[in-house]
Amino acid sequence: MVTPPKRNRAVPASAAASSLPPDHDELSLHECASLVEVQEVSTGIGSACEEVAVLYANGNVREAEALLEALLADAGHADDEWPWTMLLDLYRLTGQRERFEAKVIDYATRFERSPPPWQDLSATAPRARGGATPSLKLAGLLSSALAKQIEQIVVLGERNRAVRIDMASLRDADDEGSALLLDAVARLRRARVRVSLSGVDKLVTTLSARIEVGVAEQRSLWLLLLELLQNGGAQERFDDLALDYAITFEESPPSWNPVEPLTEDTAPDAGVALRAGGHLAFDGEIAGGGSAVFGRIVELAEERSDIVVDCSRLRRMDFVSAGTLFNVLSTLRGKGRNVTLRGVNAMVLALLHVMGVGQVARITPRP
Repeated sequence: MVTPPKRNRAVPASAAASSLPPDHDELSLHECASLVEVQEVSTGIGSACEEVAVLYANGNVREAEALLEALLADAGHADDEWPWTMLLDLYRLTGQRERFEAKVIDYATRFERSPPPWQDLSATAPRARGGATPSLKLAGLLSSALAKQIEQIVVLGERNRAVRIDMASLRDADDEGSALLLDAVARLRRARVRVSLSGVDKLVTTLSARIEVGVAEQRSLWLLLLELLQNGGAQERFDDLALDYAITFEESPPSWNPVEPLTEDTAPDAGVALRAGGHLAFDGEIAGGGSAVFGRIVELAEERSDIVVDCSRLRRMDFVSAGTLFNVLSTLRGKGRNVTLRGVNAMVLALLHVMGVGQVARITPRP
């Protein structure tokens, strides 16, 4: 299992010995992916920026943003261009124009150069790549102890415009946990993010046995049960419970509003496309190892020695996928293939530095 670096750079172990690993000619893409290991080396971008890169790669966007803003407020890092560049790109990736414009003037003044232009890179963000609607599982007791996981659901949904919450492993819920989840679902729907709750049957049975008509307690638990029935399409049970809710709390219950199930997207080439001129393009987000995406590079390498990958629409790559990419590119370089990753945003660029990808490919940043 790959362990993200905390302070020093983590690179695949093959990179520490040589940028051209021996005896890789016969390795399959699957075997390349299995080679990812971790060693401690220095990157030159600073341990704090390394940490930011890994946070973003793992989908912790708000934590990454908070750490970058703290770095710029620290006099010891204020003249370091890396955190400035990463923060400006993070604002573009998350559509925060006002924050971008507030910082860009300081950037131009401090470094005496033209800042990057504003571009809303979130507006064209596709739904999650890799073959399915993104899903996050909740397990055990739904309580305030799951607050971080619930907040991660919001991050995942905002980033992908759709999210499935798997509740099959929840054994029970309390009122506070129910309120937290309901608030997260409401926030996502206000942002026009599609939300679906799956695996609700066991929790519906558990909560139905806990409520008592006429006892005006655990209001959020009642509301969660109504939400679960809507997601399960159980309108008759919903209507009965809604009447009991009105009697118990002396207020109007939520209206029946069935939730459309999220279908599985199974496009085999999700995340990668072949553009005019024979260039590959990475698109959206690459996660879960990226085998289907990086396999296209291997296929193209059978036909040509120089491969250009347009990364201008790539928003994020997770840590495991970056390790797989390193090993794939190492193999190709050993075969005399030259790969250029063009137009990489600063957040992904920092991760590629962490993983040593610059040793085995040419990388150019996004303007």
